[in-house]
Amino acid sequence: MTRLRELIGVAVAGLLARKTRTLLIMLGPVMGVAAIVAAVGLSESAKGDLRQKLQELGTNLVIATADGTFAFGTAPTLPEEAVERAGNISTVEKVTGYIEMTGIQVLPSAGGEDFFRTVPIPVLAADTELMNVLDTGLESGRFLNEFDQANSIRSLVIGNALADEYGYLEGETRTLSLNGRDYAVVGVIEKVELVPDLDRAVLMTPATAERDWDIEQTPTGLYLRVRDGTAEETAEILPQALALGGSEGVSTTIPSSLLEAEAEVDTTLQLIVITMGGLALVVGGLGIANVMSISVIQRSSEIGIRRALGHTRGTIAGQFLLEALVVGVLGGIVGAGVGVVAIVAGSRIGDWVVTIQPALLVWSGALAVVVAVIFGIYPAMKAARLEPLETLRLG
Repeated sequence: MTRLRELIGVAVAGLLARKTRTLLIMLGPVMGVAAIVAAVGLSESAKGDLRQKLQELGTNLVIATADGTFAFGTAPTLPEEAVERAGNISTVEKVTGYIEMTGIQVLPSAGGEDFFRTVPIPVLAADTELMNVLDTGLESGRFLNEFDQANSIRSLVIGNALADEYGYLEGETRTLSLNGRDYAVVGVIEKVELVPDLDRAVLMTPATAERDWDIEQTPTGLYLRVRDGTAEETAEILPQALALGGSEGVSTTIPSSLLEAEAEVDTTLQLIVITMGGLALVVGGLGIANVMSISVIQRSSEIGIRRALGHTRGTIAGQFLLEALVVGVLGGIVGAGVGVVAIVAGSRIGDWVVTIQPALLVWSGALAVVVAVIFGIYPAMKAARLEPLETLRLG
């Protein structure tokens, strides 16, 4: 144990005596580890927002739409009992239907009519359960209620993106013209991440749609909230349930699937950058071997004196291996720190969620140590082979 402490002391003293050289041979491990940590951390952080958003929104929303085979010559619709049939599925917790209306031009009541005349705006008839099923809220005003439905009131709720386009101000009285008929805007819904089409949509009650536009109370689509973990199962059986055994006429989508796909980190890119970081470590290892080999020649007198005092070849080799080990440890720690700084800085610039994996810091640092020790073997063996008389010639 005493010999080990002495060996460690000599190794550390050797590194501290030549600080510039020590810093130079540390650059390789530092750059390699920093590249690996930053590459993986930044790619994870870039997708962190999407993962966080998925946790907030949930992955249990399913959308079913008619693809045109239930009705001919008119807009495609689902069966009249679609909502009831969907509600009978054991995995479905909440369901609501909507009717997509066609051939309606939406214009602000004053200003910009010529510009907005060329912009198609989705018009939907939806019941009062829509907000509950989508689990969203209002930016301002109120949603359609039972009074609007019972009395076929000409009231509208619009998406937040459409409100921005029309310059809608919270609390103001605003009307929209639908093919020349004026409707009052009573509310603006929040951004619906999983159903972005609603951000530019206009919503009215089914009763108003039937009275003013002679729209049948037959849904063209459904929004369903299902039990967690059953979205794919429900989407698979939903067409058969709605079509009473058939599978035609219904298309199903899981909106969160796209977000999940986007949230998946590009592993190919990660592997490329990790490989580049590994190459930086190897190049750094070659630098360690090169610089330490030169150091053996420069320190030949020291080695010769220690051999003359009775130090074995194993002791000399152990000293240089310990120096390589210390360089690897310090390089790994500093490199991990530089990588973390890069992750935090990049995440702040990109407005991402900072994602740091402790395990990544550990194994990348350990990799730096392994590389340093491996490439330190040659100079250690070279130092151990020196004889006292030979060191006089080199010195």
